[in-house]
Amino acid sequence: MEEQREALRKIIKTLAVKNEEIQSFIYSLKQMLLNVEANSAKVQEDLEAEFQSLFSLLEELKEGMLMKIKQDRASRTYELQNQLAACTRALESSEELLETANQTLQAMDSEDFPQAAKQIKDGVTMAPAFRLSLKAKVSDNMSHLMVDFAQERQMLQALKFLPVPSAPVIDLAESLVADNCVTLVWRMPDEDSKIDHYVLEYRRTNFEGPPRLKEDQPWMVIEGIRQTEYTLTGLKFDMKYMNFRVKACNKAVAGEFSEPVTLETPAFMFRLDASTSHQNLRVDDLSVEWDAMGGKVQDIKAREKDGKGRTASPINSPARGTPSPKRMPSGRGGRDRFTAESYTVLGDTLIDGGEHYWEVRYEPDSKAFGVGVAYRSLGRFEQLGKTAASWCLHVNNWLQASCPSTMPAPNKCCTLSRPGSHSRCCLLSRYGVAASR
Repeated sequence: MEEQREALRKIIKTLAVKNEEIQSFIYSLKQMLLNVEANSAKVQEDLEAEFQSLFSLLEELKEGMLMKIKQDRASRTYELQNQLAACTRALESSEELLETANQTLQAMDSEDFPQAAKQIKDGVTMAPAFRLSLKAKVSDNMSHLMVDFAQERQMLQALKFLPVPSAPVIDLAESLVADNCVTLVWRMPDEDSKIDHYVLEYRRTNFEGPPRLKEDQPWMVIEGIRQTEYTLTGLKFDMKYMNFRVKACNKAVAGEFSEPVTLETPAFMFRLDASTSHQNLRVDDLSVEWDAMGGKVQDIKAREKDGKGRTASPINSPARGTPSPKRMPSGRGGRDRFTAESYTVLGDTLIDGGEHYWEVRYEPDSKAFGVGVAYRSLGRFEQLGKTAASWCLHVNNWLQASCPSTMPAPNKCCTLSRPGSHSRCCLLSRYGVAASR
């Protein structure tokens, strides 16, 4: 009996859940019906407005072309009527001269004949009929105002609803990554004159190849792009790669995204190894700053440990030779901290050769600092850039002047090249400077 009750409870629960699902679906369907009515009314209104706009435009064009015909007709009529009037007057004058000449010829025996003949001759010379052009000033042909709307009619017959734009194709050969900028170039597989703008999305990643469905970094969106290329500026290449995708939009709808692509951002990725730093430097993974009490704190800790009241040297320090837990521990065992005047900390990644790119940001009130590369043989007492074992860019704001090779402004890039075997990224930090890669 109890089993039947339990089974019945399960059935009731299942039916209740299913009923709730059906009720939710019914509500969704009803809402969709309302949306269909609202959306269809809107697109119908938009369609009527578009056609009305076409009708108004055609009517305006018709009125303008009819006005052109009327103006041309009036101009030709005016010219022809003036020429007709002039010809009529010339004909009347010529007929009068003709009649006078006939009458004079019949009275040739008269004493006044020579004088009359001379007057007729002078009158013929000055007669408008002999100074009149018998060529029409304008033509009666109006063929230049004929129209042929066959092509336009075909265009009107081809009117249809806006198609969904095709997915663009990103042109990797034309795209470029350089100088904290990425220029992305794409094209449409087929010409589409209805495209209004493009939407570009990008995100940072440390994974090569096709973008993954799940990433820690969100897609960043750039809208309203009118051309088929776009340059992202002021980027921070703090990850190895960037994913890109783009879609085309017309006035009504957006198309599918292009196949996403992955571009390498050639930044040199490393962290700072606190186990190598001078005791007066406070080191985080990506930053370092001056700590005037750092050495004293280490001394106090050392005294408490050995209980003999003497100052512990870096060799006896608990942090001596501690390898980076995140980067290449091999070949670095026993690395002593920098000491004396060598206020230096090493990066945790070895460099085998070639060119490498990274960025450094420093605080405006920094007094002195440097950044560069060093051989593994750099001694714990050697200052960065002061011996053949290292090279650096250095800034000294104590004297308000920099060395010939100065650090670039914040967010600028450093591309350093050092021949030979394994070198290390180094950072020299003094007096309140905070720097990061």
